[in-house]
Amino acid sequence: MRIWQLEGRKVALWGWGREGRAAYHAIRSRLPHLALTLFCSRDEAAEGAALADPALATETDASAERLSAFEVVVKSPGISPYGNEASAAAARGTRFIGGTALWFGEHAGDDGVVARTVCVTGTKGKSTTTALLAHLLRCGGHVTALAGNIGMPLLEVLDPPQAPEFWVIELSSYQTGDVAASQAHPQVAVVLNIFPEHLDWHGSHERYVEDKLRLLTEAAPAIAVLNSNDSRLVAAGVAASRDAGTDVYWFGDRGGWHLREDALYRGDAWVMDTRSLPLPGRHNRGNLCAVLTAIEALGLDAVALAPHAASFQPLPHRLQTLGTRDGIAYVNDSISTTPHASLAALDCFGDRRVALLVGGHDRGLPWEEFAEAMRTQAPVAVITMGQNGPRIHALLAPIAGESDFHLSAAVDLADAMAQARAVLGDEGVVLLSPGAPSFGPYRDYVARGRHFAELAGFDPDMISAIAGIGIS
Repeated sequence: MRIWQLEGRKVALWGWGREGRAAYHAIRSRLPHLALTLFCSRDEAAEGAALADPALATETDASAERLSAFEVVVKSPGISPYGNEASAAAARGTRFIGGTALWFGEHAGDDGVVARTVCVTGTKGKSTTTALLAHLLRCGGHVTALAGNIGMPLLEVLDPPQAPEFWVIELSSYQTGDVAASQAHPQVAVVLNIFPEHLDWHGSHERYVEDKLRLLTEAAPAIAVLNSNDSRLVAAGVAASRDAGTDVYWFGDRGGWHLREDALYRGDAWVMDTRSLPLPGRHNRGNLCAVLTAIEALGLDAVALAPHAASFQPLPHRLQTLGTRDGIAYVNDSISTTPHASLAALDCFGDRRVALLVGGHDRGLPWEEFAEAMRTQAPVAVITMGQNGPRIHALLAPIAGESDFHLSAAVDLADAMAQARAVLGDEGVVLLSPGAPSFGPYRDYVARGRHFAELAGFDPDMISAIAGIGIS
C-alpha cells in the first residue's frame, strides 16, 4: 500500500511512540488534510493535541468496536495484531498495517522490487549484523542508510535529502509481515537464525516462526542470504527457490563464507583471523559471514571489504565490556532476551570466573535447555531475578547441587550485582545476560543496561549510543 491510497478512507493511527510519530508525519507529508484518529494514552493524547492539527482527533479507547470503525489502522510495531481487540476488528474488515509497509509501498519499482535494499532479521544478532553491513558498505565508498528496528523508523527517512546507494534495514519479527503486506519485494533478505522469542506478541512459537519467515515466504525477495546450519532456514530456502524463484546464497558452509575455528574462509581460501575483531562472541563472528555473503549478493567485492570489520564500533548493550572495578569486569548484555542468547554470552568467557545474572519479564519461553547446559558449562554463579526468576531458579536448583555452582535469587538488579560481587571476591566477570525482556522495572533493555552501568560505577551516557544510524 502507498500513502496516497489512504486518501478518501477512514484512517487511524494506533500508538504514539517514535514509530507512530513517524507514521503521522509521513502521512501528513503526502496527505496534509486527511482526517486521522490517534489511539493513544492520555499523556500521548495531550502531545497529539499540541500539534494543533484540525484534522487529527485523539482517543484513548482502542476497543474492537472503535477500531472496527476504520478501514485502515496504521499501528506501531509493538502492538500485536493477534490481540483480542485487533483480531476482532480485523474480522470486521479493518486492515492493520505498519509504517514499514508504507515505506516499502512508497519505494517499490514497477516490478515490485525495492532496489538496493538489504533486510536483515533473525532471533539473535540482527542489530550487530545490520550495523556491520552498513559499516562495510560505507568503507567501500557507498552512501548507505542504516534504519529500521535498529533505532530509526523507516518513515523518518521517507524522503531523504540525499538518496543512499544502499538501504540496510533491520526488521524485527513484528515487522517482517509488514514487508509482505506491502506487496513489495526487497532485493536481498538476510535471515540469521530462529529460536523461540516474543511468544507473548505472536501467541505461539509456531506463529513466531511463520511470521519471521514471511520475509521469505510472502515478501519473495530477489535474493535470500541464509544460515546453512539452521534446519528451518534450509527448508525455507529450498521452498523459496522452488516457489518464488528466489536466488539463495548460503553462509556457514564450506562452499561460501564460513569460519574454521577462528579463521575466516571464502570457500577453501583463507581470508583473515577473526580473533582480534571487535565482534564479541563466536556467533557475532559467524554473522560476519552473513554480512560478506550479502555484500557478494549485491555484486560487490566482499574479500576486499572484509578487513574493514576491524574498525567496526560494537553496539551498546550487546556483550559490551564496561570496564573493571576492584578486579571485577562488568559486561552489559542487556539486549539478551532469550535463554539461547544467555548461553551464547557465556561461551565468550572460556575459563574466566563468571557470575551470570538471568531473569526478567516472563513471556513463557522454555528454560529447560539452558538448565541442562548448566550441567557441563555452568559459570561460578547464576543469580536469578525478575518475574521469571523463581521459575528459572526451580529448574536450576537440582542441577546446582550436582554441578557445584553457586545459585541464588535476588530481589532486583542491585541485589543481584551485590551477590555477584560477594561470590567473585576480587576477580571475575559480572555478566548481565538476562535471557528475558526488561518490562516491569524498566521501559526497555536500554534502560536496564544503563542502570547496570550506573550500579557498576560507569557513566550510562557513555555506553548507550549506536553509531552510524541514518544516512552517510
